Amino acid sequence: MLIIGIAGGTGSGKTTVARSVIERLGSDKMTFISQDNYYKDHSHLSMAERESINYDHPLAFDNELLIEHLSCLKSGQTAHAPVYDFTVHARSVIETVELKPNNIVIIEGLHLLSDENLRNTLDIKVFVDTDPDVRILRRVLRDIEERGRTIRSIHNQYLNTVKPMHEAFIEPSKKYADLIIPQGGHNEVGIQMLSILTEKYLKNGGQV
Repeated sequence: MLIIGIAGGTGSGKTTVARSVIERLGSDKMTFISQDNYYKDHSHLSMAERESINYDHPLAFDNELLIEHLSCLKSGQTAHAPVYDFTVHARSVIETVELKPNNIVIIEGLHLLSDENLRNTLDIKVFVDTDPDVRILRRVLRDIEERGRTIRSIHNQYLNTVKPMHEAFIEPSKKYADLIIPQGGHNEVGIQMLSILTEKYLKNGGQV
């Protein structure tokens, strides 16, 4: 099993890169995982307490569970990822995402390269590097349309946690990347390079 980790700042295009590779090579050969599903559960806290948590810090993620699920997939077992509801800052109690073992696993997330233990599970480490102004505009649209946020709340969160955590953890983690793809989903050459590398692995029976 080849595990590819695609990291980068908020709105950088991580998911677009991952989906582009999957579309080129076939979803039947690949398993997709989003680190966003692995936010720690805070259903035991009040809504006010949940809203005060720094969700852009590496410790906001349950990476131990993610690593456990990767271990299950490597051993040929199916895992069930939690589903996180961003509107209430808690995991769904009834819904999960089935993860089936496959030749290739692609994970995308903010802090895949920030955590040493998680980083060590990745065979190919990718960092999507996109201009900050593009990233924040994408985040504004996403948070309004998909997560029911207001402009003011997005503004406050960006200045208080998103930007500081990016500068403290995400940007420095770029040094661990094997491949850096500028401009995310708009970089056809970068996506093609990653696709070719992945396809080579499939054709060579598990050798890159």
